Amino acid sequence: MRDAYVHGYDAHESRRLHDQARTLADLLHQDTRYPPGSTVIEVGCGVGAQTVTLAAMSPGARILAVDISDDSVAQARARVEAAGLTNVALARGDLLALPYPDGSFDHAFVCFVLEHLPDPAAALAVLRRLVRPGGTVTAIEGDHGSVLAHPDDPTAHEAIAAQVELQRRAGGDALIGRRLGPLLRAAGFSDVRVSPRVVHAEASRPELVEGFTRCTFTAMIEGVRAPALAAGLIAPERFDAGIRALERTTEPDGTFSYTFFKATGVRADPAW
Repeated sequence: MRDAYVHGYDAHESRRLHDQARTLADLLHQDTRYPPGSTVIEVGCGVGAQTVTLAAMSPGARILAVDISDDSVAQARARVEAAGLTNVALARGDLLALPYPDGSFDHAFVCFVLEHLPDPAAALAVLRRLVRPGGTVTAIEGDHGSVLAHPDDPTAHEAIAAQVELQRRAGGDALIGRRLGPLLRAAGFSDVRVSPRVVHAEASRPELVEGFTRCTFTAMIEGVRAPALAAGLIAPERFDAGIRALERTTEPDGTFSYTFFKATGVRADPAW
């Protein structure tokens, strides 16, 4: 799973993930709350950007955050400790080979992970096994095909398409948001519900313009310049024009919209 992460693991990406989590906390997580005493596994926790929000919003729940990268786990631990959270344990582990028995957790949480996996259905099957009958899974993903921008510019879409293709070649799917509902149902979850969460950044929401359009989305696309050019996916001048076009949407008369999808499902075994 580590090799499929096209954005890399450097300090720039760590800052981007932190900016993203901070900016989107209310939009994505205001209705993610777990009961006191419940156990939650977060898989692919990365640097803990989402973990601290989950733990803070459900202080009575016990959260196990797992990631395949030792360095990411170390960063997540530092972030959790800096936040003064005591309801989080961290561990290194491969999502597809987690050692925990069936039904070990009440709930499972996965955010911005399935998009990087060649077989997201297999990952969801693991999560279904790990939660008890009646337990839930929550999955959150974006969809790069949902971008709406003003002023619109074809070069921006070309730069985004280069990132989408790089992720596809790495075995992932940057358009996975639209597929979350069918994926959960195919994995055997019932009562599947999908909620689109739209970010609309424009002059009346300067925190979104800065935190999302500039520091999250544009920074992500800009970060794949070298591999996109090396792969021959786009000409340098078109890519650079695309970044300028994305930055243009952050001006007072610009707008930028992007849709995330949040899906939940229940493990409802026949005997339950």
